[in-house]
Amino acid sequence: MTFNELGLSEKVLQAVEASGYTTPTPIQAQAIPHALVGRDILGIAQTGTGKTAAFTLPMLSRLEQGRARARMPRTLILEPTRELAAQVEESFIRYGINHKLNVALLIGGVSFSDQEAKITRGVDVLIATPGRLLDFFERGKLLLTGIEILVIDEADRMLDMGFIPDIERICKLVPFTRQTLFFSATMPPEITRLTEAFLHQPVRIEVAPPSSTASTITQALVASAPGPAKRQTLRNLIRSAESFKNAIIFCNRKRDVALLHKSLLKHGFSAGALHGDMDQRARMASLDAFKTGGVDLIVCSDVAARGLDIPDVSHVFNFDVPVHAEDYVHRIGRTGRAGKAGTALTIVAPMDKKHVGEIEKLIARPIPWLDISAFDTVIATDEETAEAGAERADVATDLMPPRRSGGRRGSRRNETEPAGMTVAAPARAENARKENLRKPRPAPIADPAPARRRPYSEPAEDRPVVGMGDHTPMFLLRPVRLKPAKMAEEQE
Repeated sequence: MTFNELGLSEKVLQAVEASGYTTPTPIQAQAIPHALVGRDILGIAQTGTGKTAAFTLPMLSRLEQGRARARMPRTLILEPTRELAAQVEESFIRYGINHKLNVALLIGGVSFSDQEAKITRGVDVLIATPGRLLDFFERGKLLLTGIEILVIDEADRMLDMGFIPDIERICKLVPFTRQTLFFSATMPPEITRLTEAFLHQPVRIEVAPPSSTASTITQALVASAPGPAKRQTLRNLIRSAESFKNAIIFCNRKRDVALLHKSLLKHGFSAGALHGDMDQRARMASLDAFKTGGVDLIVCSDVAARGLDIPDVSHVFNFDVPVHAEDYVHRIGRTGRAGKAGTALTIVAPMDKKHVGEIEKLIARPIPWLDISAFDTVIATDEETAEAGAERADVATDLMPPRRSGGRRGSRRNETEPAGMTVAAPARAENARKENLRKPRPAPIADPAPARRRPYSEPAEDRPVVGMGDHTPMFLLRPVRLKPAKMAEEQE
């Protein structure tokens, strides 16, 4: 089957041909004909199967007729992250090169006034994250009554990020007669309930079992001890990887992203970083550097695990085993895209065995081990441990705020000790004891004269209290000044 058989418009077919695509993916071949006739679609497919084009191409064909009005977009696409929203915008620009359509992007970290100006001029395609979209709506800058097509992409990621209440609210704000296209890689019960509530007799398209991984990805587990040995294991894997071109490295925590990024730079690797605490400009710059080949490695949190289409990623390294098994499917889906081969290696410490079992249960297949005999015997050498300690100290200095000098936990260096010199504690104590023995002892001080005894007085609690005693308020002791007229009256 070719794109010419799907019923797309001539302008869209020309843009697809110019992009170099001739054969649609399975989800594109099944979803596009139904989307062109206005049917609701529930698409289930693992990441990297071309879901973005499955709703982009039919939307462009349907938007050729009609015109957008101010503050009233014609179509709405909801994405869980800023990077995914920007990626969908790029797809519309690429495939809509022959169309005169206005596309607007509503995401955080970008000037509010610039986005408002685009909305005011009128947009045909609005791509947004749920938070920024509702912010515009609540300020009265946006009307959703003109939405003809609603696309909810990466719905399971929306669930993980807590956007489901926002999605439910948005679905109630758009017209009931809209067309809804719903795409997800996994179908947990909460997502199933959402589809039953807001989709009207949808066409279910499932090109692969839920939570399955692409057959083009070679998966393996690598044993490692935790701590410094884990970073050493990652460096060895990168150096010994076959057909290595570039790689995405995933960590569970943002702090570990910064630590691992600095460690890789210190060992001479070309690496970038991407996590949620970075501002939008830095995130886009780091992602663009990886896409264009400016860096070979990019260390990410799960902000980059869903839907990012980065062509020709040869390897994915899970530095940390994901806590949620579904995240594993999305992480390794960054490689092996569009039918190309890819490799996904996961570094496993002894405490990660439980999470590995959950992943294998989810994808319904065992993951082979590399060098499994060394699972409990891999240890870090003294040199690696010292090196890792220095790395951790450097990163801690960059990430933690400066501590105040002094205090109970402040440094108590001897004033006579030169700065930067370290002396062992037993040797320091012995030197201090010998120094005290050399010093002459001071002469004993004579006992002072005995103090005179005070005469007996009855205890304070037995004395009679006159007036307020010793607790008279000061304002009662202040002298009172009388006016002359009042003084004359008192004298009379």
